[in-house]
Amino acid sequence: MFGIKYLTEAHLKGFEKYKYSCIDTSYLSRYIMHPFWNWCVQFFPTWMAPNLITFSGFLLNVLTFLMIAYFDWNFTAANNLEKNPYPIPRWVWLVAAISVFVAYTLDGIDGKQARKTGTSGPLGELFDHGLDSYSTIVIALYMFSLFGTIDLPPIRMYMITYLIYQNFYLSHFEKYNTGVMFLPWGFDFTLWAVTLTLLLTYFVGPWIWRCQLPYGLTTANGFEIVMWSTSLLSNHPIVALNIYKSYVNKTGKMRSFFEAARPLFPLLWLCIITLIWIFGSRNSIIDLEPRMFLLMMGTIFSNICCRLIVAQMSDTRTDGFNIFLWPLCAVVIICCFPFYQYFGTELTADTERWILHGLTLFVTIAHIHYGQGIVCEMCDHFNIKCFKVRKNLNKINSSKELLIDNNNKDCSNGIKNKRLE
Repeated sequence: MFGIKYLTEAHLKGFEKYKYSCIDTSYLSRYIMHPFWNWCVQFFPTWMAPNLITFSGFLLNVLTFLMIAYFDWNFTAANNLEKNPYPIPRWVWLVAAISVFVAYTLDGIDGKQARKTGTSGPLGELFDHGLDSYSTIVIALYMFSLFGTIDLPPIRMYMITYLIYQNFYLSHFEKYNTGVMFLPWGFDFTLWAVTLTLLLTYFVGPWIWRCQLPYGLTTANGFEIVMWSTSLLSNHPIVALNIYKSYVNKTGKMRSFFEAARPLFPLLWLCIITLIWIFGSRNSIIDLEPRMFLLMMGTIFSNICCRLIVAQMSDTRTDGFNIFLWPLCAVVIICCFPFYQYFGTELTADTERWILHGLTLFVTIAHIHYGQGIVCEMCDHFNIKCFKVRKNLNKINSSKELLIDNNNKDCSNGIKNKRLE
């Protein structure tokens, strides 16, 4: 579209050589979820494209996000539970719980449907992980409506959100350097925890998340402690250890330290620039528009993550600075620079709010254009359709492939190594 090409010849040649290699050691995933997904995929017709299943799950997450945002835009609904015990209708939490679990199930089925229909390839993985990077935005924001801004101020929402982005991003950073996707245990447990939390909110009521814990802690504090401890004690050290082992055993990409750390720079710049805006804003933008600010940041994060996924799949050099950070820098200068000292004009809260809305709209449209462009370019290159199964493709024996997928301890030895020919 508009003559913009996002993939170079090096990218496309890299995709042609790409083979998916992963290791899944999660007991929940291997012994509970995979058998369940193997059973579910039997009910999906072979004409249904795997990417259509992936996209359906993503749309469920987006619609649930919009539904909760409609009732609680600024995360203030839980602030006055004493006066109104159900500021958000109870049915919303039930619908959200079902939506999260169904989307999670569809995300687990799409790869099995690809092997069942013989359509496995790099497009499917890129499409799946690219949409997952955006789903981390909306699912994270579900939880904040349970606590409200009294127990969980927006600045702490920001820190938790950035931590969630780190957890997702580091898995792909790890693969960029090792060549292997080590599927994190936290993914399955997190989605189960979110589903059960939303169900508990429906059956018991949102007041349960305003209870006091021992040592004067609130449930919001407990939520933060769980998030930080699981990340810093499990996810981050394991990623570092796997990368270290790949260098010791010479099984990874063996990049120099600077090149290996290069994917971390855009994420670091995103943190620095947004924090400058948060603390430099004279209108306290994070308190003024917390949902819009986190959505804007999450959209830029998704683009950073998608570009890393493209680089690690095509075995090319990733960006050191994301292009979406330039308009963010321009906006931060406008909103934080004291123009009133020189021009006698103060930046009002409404003006800064509309600037944030405009930036969010711009990066969202640009990111959608990037995703659409990448998909179209890959479809043209491989002569396939994103949401359609070609009839002349050879069908794979589904029962055999599902058995391999369920029983192989290391899926790098299984059918996921097959690439689109």
